[in-house]
Amino acid sequence: MVLGVQQVVGYLALWALCAQSKPTEKKDRVHHDAQLSDKVHDDGQNFDYDHDAFLGVDEAKTFDQLTPEESKERLGKIVSKIDGDQDGFVTVEELKAWIKFAQKRWIYEDVERQQKGHDLNGDGLISWEEYKNATYGYVLDDPDPDDGFNYKQMMVRDERRFKMADQDGDLLATKEEFTAFLHPEEYDYMKDIVVQETMEDIDKNGDGFINLEEYIGDMYSHDGNTDEPEWVKTEREQFVEFRDKNHDGKMDKEETKDWILPSDYDHAEAEARHLVYESDKDKVRGLTLAVAICKKSGTDLDTN
Repeated sequence: MVLGVQQVVGYLALWALCAQSKPTEKKDRVHHDAQLSDKVHDDGQNFDYDHDAFLGVDEAKTFDQLTPEESKERLGKIVSKIDGDQDGFVTVEELKAWIKFAQKRWIYEDVERQQKGHDLNGDGLISWEEYKNATYGYVLDDPDPDDGFNYKQMMVRDERRFKMADQDGDLLATKEEFTAFLHPEEYDYMKDIVVQETMEDIDKNGDGFINLEEYIGDMYSHDGNTDEPEWVKTEREQFVEFRDKNHDGKMDKEETKDWILPSDYDHAEAEARHLVYESDKDKVRGLTLAVAICKKSGTDLDTN
């Protein structure tokens, strides 16, 4: 299925005007694909989720400040970028690629910023020595830093991750390798180090496994004066019933990997197909749907 560029712009411009914010949920160690939105995906109420998924959460906030005319103009430019072959139509694959880019834009921006701060000789590559000197520098000479961090231990851990990201083993990180170093959860060949670092953080008794109390202790600190919240009870049940698959009372490496790096379905593709489906209506149907949605969120549109 393909859509004309004007169809996409018209549909997206309308729901972009209707976004309302909602509270976020608590975070955990689980690494999903980049979150499309923390909004509820319920087109019967509003298009907030679609708004975030298409633009990226940060960019969506910017759009909330625009007038209808400014919003539609900027969306037109974005949709032109999505239309990779410039044939005047947007396919599901083109929209899927854009959504993935939009949700990972913060990663690219983070890499750009950090590369500038660590590429000391300006050659476009980052050596381990450059990274070590820029990141740790003089703090390694302080045996008792005020903030309580063990920087030497952190450096050893960083070096291990740096070497794993450095696929050709020359200790010079290209931009892609540096991205894998900073955001290892985004790369298949780095997933083992994500699991290893997670287990090292949680495994307090050093036996190479994560037991129930270590699992709970990583996300909740009980002060002894209050009852555990209900979500902690739920997490205990999750550990026993689902995390600890072989029911030996602890999570091994594979069980930990299944927990923090679950095999989710492709959210970007599902959202792309959803947007194409909603946009691929006759003009009256699409306009009627958008107007109804905007009325529910208290937004008036000039439909003439």
